[in-house]
Amino acid sequence: MDRYEVRDALLAAGLSPDAFEIEGVHRPDPLPPDYWFLRRAGSEGWAVGVYERGVDDVRLRTPSESTACAFLHRALTGT
Repeated sequence: MDRYEVRDALLAAGLSPDAFEIEGVHRPDPLPPDYWFLRRAGSEGWAVGVYERGVDDVRLRTPSESTACAFLHRALTGT
């Protein structure tokens, strides 16, 4: 699964578009105060985490986009 596919799957699962941000693919406007994110993490590949109260809480760093997407999907849908 890539970033575009996970965005489509999350929206199809009924998640609010404000629940997540995916770099280069999906950005809520305006940004809510709390949301999950998937973004590039420099030489480490990808980071998945939660932005809460102005602080990034990274839950996963991985070199694989598909692993990051699967992690985000599981975190938001439970499946």
